[in-house]
Amino acid sequence: MAGIPIERVRNIGISAHIDSGKTTLSERILFYTGKIHSIHEVKGKDGVGAVMDSMDLEREKGITIQSAASYCIWNDYNINLIDTPGHVDFTIEVERALRVLDGAILVLDSVAGVQSQSITVDRQMKRYGVPRIAYVNKMDRVGANYLRVVGMLKEKLGHHAVPIQIPMGAEANFNGIVDPIAGKAYAFEGDSGEEVREFEIPAEFAEAAQTAREEIIQNVADVDDILAEKYLNEEPCSAEDIRAAIRRATIALKMTPVLCGSAYKNKGVQLVLNAVTHYLPNPTEIVNHGHDQKNNEAKIVLENEPSKPFVGLAFKLEDGRYGQLTYMRIYQGKLAKGDFIVNCSSQLKRIKVPRIVRMHSNEMHDVEEARCGDIIALFGVECASGDTFTDNQIEVTMTSMHVPDAVISLAIEPKDRGSQANFSKALNRFFREDPTFRVRRDEESGQTIIDGMGELHLEIYIERMKREYNCEVIAGKPQVAYRETITQRGEFAYTHKKQTGGAGQFARVCGYLEPLPADAVMPYEFVDEIVGGAIPREFIPACDKGFQEAIKKGSLIGFPIVGVRCLINDGLHHPVDSSEQAFKTAALMAFREGYAASKPTILEPMMKVEVQVPSDFQGSVVGQINQRRGTITETTAIENNYVAIVAEVPLNNMFGYATDLRSATQGKGEYTMEFARYAPVPKSEQEAMIKAHRDRLAAEAAARK
Repeated sequence: MAGIPIERVRNIGISAHIDSGKTTLSERILFYTGKIHSIHEVKGKDGVGAVMDSMDLEREKGITIQSAASYCIWNDYNINLIDTPGHVDFTIEVERALRVLDGAILVLDSVAGVQSQSITVDRQMKRYGVPRIAYVNKMDRVGANYLRVVGMLKEKLGHHAVPIQIPMGAEANFNGIVDPIAGKAYAFEGDSGEEVREFEIPAEFAEAAQTAREEIIQNVADVDDILAEKYLNEEPCSAEDIRAAIRRATIALKMTPVLCGSAYKNKGVQLVLNAVTHYLPNPTEIVNHGHDQKNNEAKIVLENEPSKPFVGLAFKLEDGRYGQLTYMRIYQGKLAKGDFIVNCSSQLKRIKVPRIVRMHSNEMHDVEEARCGDIIALFGVECASGDTFTDNQIEVTMTSMHVPDAVISLAIEPKDRGSQANFSKALNRFFREDPTFRVRRDEESGQTIIDGMGELHLEIYIERMKREYNCEVIAGKPQVAYRETITQRGEFAYTHKKQTGGAGQFARVCGYLEPLPADAVMPYEFVDEIVGGAIPREFIPACDKGFQEAIKKGSLIGFPIVGVRCLINDGLHHPVDSSEQAFKTAALMAFREGYAASKPTILEPMMKVEVQVPSDFQGSVVGQINQRRGTITETTAIENNYVAIVAEVPLNNMFGYATDLRSATQGKGEYTMEFARYAPVPKSEQEAMIKAHRDRLAAEAAARK
């Protein structure tokens, strides 16, 4: 691999909705590239499970929980591959993989098409500007419809989707693939589809192939000037011309080439590998930026040159048998065993790199040196996820990945006191590895609270504590992560006075609170409009701190306050008695005064729920959703007499839904759920919640007495 030039390197991820066949596709890619010598299925009868699903829990449940990295060689191209989870509860794994990758394969089910999590991963790809190819998988399924999925890519995701293959048949008659660009047909033979037979396009597909080739040229010419010129001048377009144009347009995020196949039936995977090398970018074709810490965080371009100073981003941490394993993408320069590196994000001392490995799922392959464009893992490098490392020649940091807020909480404690040490070890490890898993202590109840992305997310960690740390856990009822906000402007003018014999405390803070716009990025904003020195400049940050302290806990039900702008425009100070602490306290109390006048309300997380059921059960499923205060937003008929129902439902009403859905649909219904937005709680429920909160506080106060 060391001899492969950077132009022949591809860093790609495989992302999709749950159960679309990502891990199955990864398994075939590793098999056809000679990285593994036999194929194991995700839910295989052999009990081994797919190579990329290395955790026992992944193999038992048949889902990917942690992203897994590997690497392989295809036609002298070095492909670094990351397989990501499809379940929304593990969305951070997709987020951090896409942050460091140059290209991606978006896998879609040929029957279901674009589903809720497909929309989420597509949004993540857009966030990081990741070029992608789409692979319509499961063409052997009953109801497979390739062109319908292409249409959904255009309508639901807004892609300029261009199908560059024609399936030879569908469902049980799916026998091969026609490539209109090359003017060839392909069949996949042998025990595992390893023999690719190329032949002339059969007569029954000849006309369709010719039409498809013309449509490909027209569609690509719409987004590529070079091909457009040839097309308008009626010059012949060779396969190389078309591929070069598709590559340019794909890298520029102007189009999405669409392929088809069946990973499970071993058909079309080698053509996907060819498409990865043809159409996805190498590291030099993606512009990566850093922020120069010595020049006011000025944006600089990182160059894919081994001779330049080293810059790498730690994007994932894992506690293994030999200590912390730090996954890193190298953006500039090179790194050798024994080199010294510095963590620019936390200004730590120089660290000597004791060991560099390339990961193949949970296997480690030692390497002496890595260079820009490589994805590696290091031992003995303590850091946080998202930290930037350099060789100390430059001081640069890179932007980290987006971390979504948790939506669900759970109070947990070890079953027996002897497990307390293991309990703490497990929580500490999971907290460091997963930015969406949070641990906190409730000061009032003394309980340990874990926050996460959903029930499954927290269930998996509880199960891992039991298996990996021999620590059984007692869990309370899941608690929804509510928020509080204000609905109107509220004035405040608070004077804080305290005389204690010596120097007293004096501060007066005046201003108002107002709601932030719905599309505001930050949940809190501080505005200073003090003029004439009413509050001295040195005390302004103390006012900001006081407001930030106040928004941690709202007065309605004790949850954090969001969507509020705190503006100060007047105040008073005392030459002796005013202090930073006095203004911090005054701001805290002023906020409470303004909050009461701002008509506060409670917000609850609303979940986007997508249910797929036979149409016979549509009525009962809609009834269930209505009972749970859900709102139907879309109903679509899909193949095999099934319907897809999309709704928005409060998270608090979704507990136990899986069981209810199974019983209402004779086990035939499936659903997925992801966070959509926060919305106000209905007034009647809000009043009940406030009363319950006050009763609990009164009971706790009585117990303390």
